[in-house]
Amino acid sequence: MWAMTNSIDPTSNPTPGETTIIQPRTYGAVNWLGLWTLYQREVGRFLKVWMQTLFAPVVTTILFMTVFKLAFGDRGELRGDFAGLNYNDFLAPGLVVMSVLQNAFQNSSSSLTISKVQGSQVDFLMPPLSSLELTIGFIFGAVTRGLMVGIVGALAIHFSGLASLTIVHVWPIVWFGLMAAIFLAALGAMGGIWADKFDHLAAVTNFVIVPLTFLSGTFYDIKVLVQPFRDAALFDPVFYLIDGFRYGFLGVSNSNICLGMAVTGATAFLASAGVWWMLKSGYKLKA
Repeated sequence: MWAMTNSIDPTSNPTPGETTIIQPRTYGAVNWLGLWTLYQREVGRFLKVWMQTLFAPVVTTILFMTVFKLAFGDRGELRGDFAGLNYNDFLAPGLVVMSVLQNAFQNSSSSLTISKVQGSQVDFLMPPLSSLELTIGFIFGAVTRGLMVGIVGALAIHFSGLASLTIVHVWPIVWFGLMAAIFLAALGAMGGIWADKFDHLAAVTNFVIVPLTFLSGTFYDIKVLVQPFRDAALFDPVFYLIDGFRYGFLGVSNSNICLGMAVTGATAFLASAGVWWMLKSGYKLKA
């Protein structure tokens, strides 16, 4: 126990006989300093290896566009709601969203899995950060990577002449792009907390994320599907993300945009709430 005779400013020089009382650091409702530090850590992780985390995904997107353009040229035939539109212009927004989804997932999932494998999860469990602050820090660090890859990929596609990404409506691009990044960042965080090793995380990627993205209308109009696969696609939240994002560039969609906003907003919120619950309960993180 310290003998505390006087309460003085810890920054001042105490005189003989006085005892300096070191006041604990106080935080408001939100630990902004800790949250900002965690966010910087998550962003710094992928910026240090930007060739792998930013440049490589953009190259992959360009390669996808190049292969499809070489295979179909301008002969790709669209039917249904998108009849008469150029196939490359139809494909490009879907590939941009797919890159956002994959990179947001990879960032949060790899961060948490590496921490568990190395036993360094104490680095973010011991600081004075609430479960909500941890959730926001991990998710928005991954959102930043996903959106950066998407923006750079979209600019590369447009200015390379592979497709024309002319903006028709700004708000669907912003809303669905952001919801895509949040949703997959949250799924990645849940996958990272659940996985005990990288094999488990690979299983989530191969059996959950890849089917959700590839079977959601990225490469085709879902109305060409036969029943019951056409109706099944309507239960895939990634379909609404891609369809709404594509609407921002083409002005045409397969589904009702308001319904898509509601579905994507709800799924992003529920996925984020799932991350918060896992961090709050200490699931597979605390003994």
